[in-house]
Amino acid sequence: MPSLSDFIEKYIKRMLELEGTIELSRQKLAEQFECAPSQINYVLETRFAGQNGYLVESRRGGGGFIRVTRVSFESLGDAVSEVVEAVGEYTTEAMANSIIGRLEEEDLVTPREAAIMRSAVRRETLRLPLPERDQVRAAILQGMLLALLKSGDGRN
Repeated sequence: MPSLSDFIEKYIKRMLELEGTIELSRQKLAEQFECAPSQINYVLETRFAGQNGYLVESRRGGGGFIRVTRVSFESLGDAVSEVVEAVGEYTTEAMANSIIGRLEEEDLVTPREAAIMRSAVRRETLRLPLPERDQVRAAILQGMLLALLKSGDGRN
């Protein structure tokens, strides 16, 4: 069953599909969904973070607003560069799945490739203690992205 956060996320994504960049009032959105403004903050911080392909700008106060912009990759090469930078030396399973989801949304990887990538970075697959598991996950994710880039399969 979808959570309130899921409904808020879908609402914002629908608006972004129509306009590309949107300006929201945190208070008005909270009133619309009958929740605390902190719930809106939570959704923005977890579902609309930079690694998910969004730029979120916020101004607080009486005339405050939240501006959300969807940032698209121009090519797989751009995606690889940005992801390698975001991943760094360590990455969590949640961050890896978020990055893979974004690549799939941008049609830079197929659903099958995304499923294989998710399987390779799962905690159950990488049976190592922390922080080694997060280091290995980052290296695997970066390696898979570089392999996709080198394959030159025409999606970029």
